[in-house]
Amino acid sequence: MTDFRFDVLARDGAARRGLLKTAHGTVDTPAFMPVGTAATVKAMTPEMVADAGAQMILANTYHLMLRPGADRIERLGGLHRFMNWPGPILTDSGGFQVMSLASLRRISEDGVLFRSHIDGSRHHLTPRTAVDIQRKLDAAITMVLDECTPFPCEEGVAAESMRRSMRWAERSKAAFVTRPGYGLFGIVQGSIYPDQRMESAATLTAIGFDGYAIGGLAVGEGPETTKRITEATTPHLPADKPRYLMGVGKPDDVVAAVLRGVDMFDCVLPTRSGRTGQAFTRRGPVNIENARNIEDDRPLDNRCPCPACRSYSRAYLCHLHRSKEILGAILLTAHNITYYQQLMAGLRQAIAAGSVTAFADAFSEQYTAGDIEAV
Repeated sequence: MTDFRFDVLARDGAARRGLLKTAHGTVDTPAFMPVGTAATVKAMTPEMVADAGAQMILANTYHLMLRPGADRIERLGGLHRFMNWPGPILTDSGGFQVMSLASLRRISEDGVLFRSHIDGSRHHLTPRTAVDIQRKLDAAITMVLDECTPFPCEEGVAAESMRRSMRWAERSKAAFVTRPGYGLFGIVQGSIYPDQRMESAATLTAIGFDGYAIGGLAVGEGPETTKRITEATTPHLPADKPRYLMGVGKPDDVVAAVLRGVDMFDCVLPTRSGRTGQAFTRRGPVNIENARNIEDDRPLDNRCPCPACRSYSRAYLCHLHRSKEILGAILLTAHNITYYQQLMAGLRQAIAAGSVTAFADAFSEQYTAGDIEAV
């Protein structure tokens, strides 16, 4: 059986081109994972997600434990069979919901006691139960339970939270059942304080994980702070393990983080934007509802291989979105996921060629040029 393994194939500055091997398949890195919170990437079939170029997706422990339930998914053959996604799945442990559902939860040393946002029922999520739920889901990558602090966060509060997350990480590691091809990731916390990030990274490295995530960013601190904290954190993570920046982000944020040594990303932005009428293109975002698109017979991007760009005009996509037709959300989501996967493929190729800085400069110049007429 396949061992869980990460090989760095090329380096260009801090950027890395790698290969992540799991029990459910191999992932080329840098990689962007579409978000399938409730066992579905919204507005997409699994086949469409794969056709867009995605190799791994993210699902959410908190949402799936509430509905339909981890035990039910386990009885039905695990999450891969349940949602018809044969490739690797990474499951978020629920730490983000500890922050986003603050009015419904109470944190203690044991874990998080919360009320379901669905029916008000009470649940207790601990490091052990979070890991056990992810085992029942059959996640290729399990995340430790952590507390994602909000922004802003006072330094003392952040330190207390970070150290509790580190204790939870150790308990998560003890609860993890080692199996060939399955991995457990620790999560670096510490808000915007570099010293706390260094302490967290050192603690997690001493415990020992199959990969390391940078959590607690992209929560309102702003892109420049995200870059600064990412750059301050990655050098303190093991060079032979994958690095995952959670919840990031916009295309330019992803490129910036790759230059700083990050290998894996997830974000709801490409799918959520697809449903709300925003398309990402190499010349920046396009708001398809704008009047300028009503009679525009051009594709979104004539170099994009997605179904929307191959077969439909901006005028038609504008019509679909203004008419609230489901097909509009499907086509724009397919385009956005394809765009992100094409961007990651370009980054991988540039790192392998030793030209990632030139790639990033060209990307930035074109992306900020705006949606001009010549495409």
